[in-house]
Amino acid sequence: MIKLLLGAFLCYFSVAFSQYCTLNVGPTSTVDSNVELVQISGASGNINYTGCPGIVGVQDLTALSVSLNAGGNYLLNVKFGTCGGNYAGVGEVWIDFDQNDNFDPYESIGTWTGTPPVATSSFNFVVPATAQNGITRMRIMQREAGALPLNPCGTYSWGSVMDFGITIGNGIDCTGFVGDDQNDPILVNNMPYVDARDNSYCYSNNNYVYPSPDIYYKFDPNPLIHSVHASLCGSSFDTFMSVVDMNGNVIAFNDDATNCGSQSALTFETAGLGSVYIIVEGWGIEMGNYTLTLDADYVGLEENDLTRFRVFPNPTIGSISLNKAIGTARLYHVNGTFLGSYNTDHSLVLDLTPYQAGSYFLQSEDGSVTEKISLVK
Repeated sequence: MIKLLLGAFLCYFSVAFSQYCTLNVGPTSTVDSNVELVQISGASGNINYTGCPGIVGVQDLTALSVSLNAGGNYLLNVKFGTCGGNYAGVGEVWIDFDQNDNFDPYESIGTWTGTPPVATSSFNFVVPATAQNGITRMRIMQREAGALPLNPCGTYSWGSVMDFGITIGNGIDCTGFVGDDQNDPILVNNMPYVDARDNSYCYSNNNYVYPSPDIYYKFDPNPLIHSVHASLCGSSFDTFMSVVDMNGNVIAFNDDATNCGSQSALTFETAGLGSVYIIVEGWGIEMGNYTLTLDADYVGLEENDLTRFRVFPNPTIGSISLNKAIGTARLYHVNGTFLGSYNTDHSLVLDLTPYQAGSYFLQSEDGSVTEKISLVK
């Protein structure tokens, strides 16, 4: 089932992250609900802050900083309270572990609901082992009459927003990782193309479609290419894939492909297109290992004419689709060993996952059609 509203998708692609949201964020009044106390001891340093009187907007307290180690366990104490009257509200805390200048839902380390006066809330959290080394921020937000989850960039009447400094150590050194955004994409220089990665570390969220980390590929179509087949079939998580041009216009997108469950696959025509970005991400906050395979159809060359039999994706990590039925198809290993038959009149999707990585041939029963297949694991 498609889990995304197209209108929101189109809108989101026109926005890019650049820096922490600090303008027109937080309370517009200095009275009533307010964070009264923030305490944390780190691997080095500590923060011991007392709030009140209230501050309009985002209170920049990044000069108050603490160092945290990736994989370390820490205790944060926050007293969600008031600088005036007692009114019901909610609170939430985020730490920007992936340093994408955004407080993502998966970076929330604790929430609170109540009516002051209340006891201090204690949030015990573990810094992800994949947190990126360097200087980042912790944001604490309290909103009177609000509801969870909070929008870390939201504007409202009463409450408070405070940003503190955090320095991450013993984490991931992301130097040299390419593909995090459209300014430093992974270049696709040949077809067919295969690339395997893990987007759960060193990659951040830069396109607003889903809050999961995304990876950008840049592809410049050869004038002889008619269309491109892109597949994430076999990935370890629920994927989402999209194709946009250099102006952010959406060319194609797919959530769940019919032949690979919750993974994504799509085909887009390249006629008239210049360079495009192929963007890989997860549905929601999903992330993990994936393999992107790209294959192309060419025009003006008889051997690649669209009317002829073909399979895609090729190379594949386990499943292939046929562009047309050829009756009974026989699968052979490159060494000539016969492995089995498939009735392509019944299904155009063939499961090759039982076989090991290597080269294979798919041949029609009468021998008139033969296609070489590369299986990668």
